[in-house]
Amino acid sequence: MRMRRRAVAGLVLCLALGAAPVPAAAAPAAPHTAAAESHPTVHLSRKEAGKGGSLTVTGRGWRPKALLTLLICGQNMIGGTNSCANGDGRAVTTDAQGAFRRRLPVAEPPKPCPCVVHVTTVTGEAADADAALKVAGHPVAPLPAESTGGRLTVLAQPRLAGSSGLLTWFGAPAQRQLTLTVGNLGSAPAKDPVFRVGTSHGVFATEWEEQQWRGTVPAGKKAEVTLPVELPAGAHGDYLVSLEYGGKTLAEQPWGVGRPWGVTLFWVLLCVVVPTAVFRIGMALVDRVRPRRTGGPRRHGAGRTPTTGHTPTAGHTPTAGRRRAAGIGPRIRNRTASEGATAEPGTPGGRAALPWFTPDTAPSTTTSTERPTSKGSA
Repeated sequence: MRMRRRAVAGLVLCLALGAAPVPAAAAPAAPHTAAAESHPTVHLSRKEAGKGGSLTVTGRGWRPKALLTLLICGQNMIGGTNSCANGDGRAVTTDAQGAFRRRLPVAEPPKPCPCVVHVTTVTGEAADADAALKVAGHPVAPLPAESTGGRLTVLAQPRLAGSSGLLTWFGAPAQRQLTLTVGNLGSAPAKDPVFRVGTSHGVFATEWEEQQWRGTVPAGKKAEVTLPVELPAGAHGDYLVSLEYGGKTLAEQPWGVGRPWGVTLFWVLLCVVVPTAVFRIGMALVDRVRPRRTGGPRRHGAGRTPTTGHTPTAGHTPTAGRRRAAGIGPRIRNRTASEGATAEPGTPGGRAALPWFTPDTAPSTTTSTERPTSKGSA
């Protein structure tokens, strides 16, 4: 009886103070609110604005210190950033709590409305969010029907297959095959899907190229997709290959390309060969146009001595004369026709042929040890 009275008294006291019978039941509401705010959200200060005006974009639930881009896009951004006013976009960095606030000028996108303000991350983990916006005066058109159904996603890590050939060493474009396994998470088959393959190098913008894969990925099934990737001529360094489908990035794969040393070797050889060829051509032209010297040293004719220039007779050569002067060779006596010498036909006076010197001025060429006989001696 006493216990009942105490329970009734406690209940009356709680009702008098205005408190709930079970106050602890409201405690789990805080974690639920925090979890709801973890998803990135975007809010606009105005739902409709005209070209030339501006609006304030705020967001919550983003990654702290993340770099974001803000764009006004047409057709609900079905065609990706090609349907956005990229030249009038803005960038913003979130604070430590993942929130931001940024003014955005209103511009007409290249595609008709319905339009949205698209916010997406630039680096790190991909995240995006959209907020509907009506651009006053901008045309409105129905959304285009999707040519392919299904929602594709990457199931395995992509890989770059192939190798560089000899021509790539001399600056030819490097080529690879991007192979990956995709799965269709939608309810309709994806027939001949169109992918966007992009390559970026360093801080430069990504260069995109649309490529259509011939085939069908049934709903709930997977397929292996192979797409060609090509870099410009002479490319080298670290590249990043990206793959997009339906405006979403499916995969990214790094690609390191070696330097084309053949081009360097070609320029080194060119710098060596060309100056050498020019020098040889110049020397040939100089030798051709240089005047010839008409007067030169007189050549000694055959049969003439280099000292006196007289023609030696038979039996007397410069070598023989030197030998006789040294007392080695035979002695020569000058004989006249009266002493019995036979006159050579054609000589004046019937005198015998004389050596190359005259009897009056000729030096003695003999070193006779005999003493000459005096007159009157027997």
